[in-house]
Amino acid sequence: MTTTPFRVLGTFLAMTGGDDDLELVGALTDALLATPSYGLAAEHLRRDPACAALIEERYIPGPQNLEALAALPSGSLGHTYAMRLARLGYDPNLHAGMVPSTDGIYVELRLSQTHDLWHLLTGFDTSVHGEIALQAFHLSQFPYPLASLLTAQALLSTTLFEPEQLPLLVEAILTGLQMGQQAQPLFAQRWEEGWNKPLSQWRAELNLPPGPPQAPGQEQGAGLVGGGVALG
Repeated sequence: MTTTPFRVLGTFLAMTGGDDDLELVGALTDALLATPSYGLAAEHLRRDPACAALIEERYIPGPQNLEALAALPSGSLGHTYAMRLARLGYDPNLHAGMVPSTDGIYVELRLSQTHDLWHLLTGFDTSVHGEIALQAFHLSQFPYPLASLLTAQALLSTTLFEPEQLPLLVEAILTGLQMGQQAQPLFAQRWEEGWNKPLSQWRAELNLPPGPPQAPGQEQGAGLVGGGVALG
């Protein structure tokens, strides 16, 4: 346990120094899972009955069939999600067969499994600013350990190496925080049971903007966290 803070700090510093290998996000997640932070995040989520039910049930639906989802009506959550993943080249079934042994591991597994759905619902893209806006959205909904460190890392790295981008990054964080505070709990949603529902209806019911908010400075490109990379 005594080595855990050093694992977290070492990975954090490697990312801040410019190493953008997505495997580092997995290493950071693994290190954080060895701390009390994820258990505390799960405890916070359990305050909401719907979130508590998912955690208790260890709700992880079976493999997703992108061809079947793509055949759903245009504008539906399933169709839009399938088109997004096909465009990005992401595999939606990287977590098939994983069995979470603790509440904290379940929380991270479920968040990783649905990461691209959160992007889709909030409208934040996969650029650095879009990704950090989504992490800020997470943080305003519950104390997500990975989100706090990714946000802190982005602030530190930008301050040191791209200070001209700092105002845009801060605006992106503010946008994510405000949206997350106004929205219904996204972790509580059983998305896979509502693939047919229009995306616009999902957004309205969850008190999300009807279209992509476009965090300041967003550009399309690779983000900090890919679809289902590592456990998170």
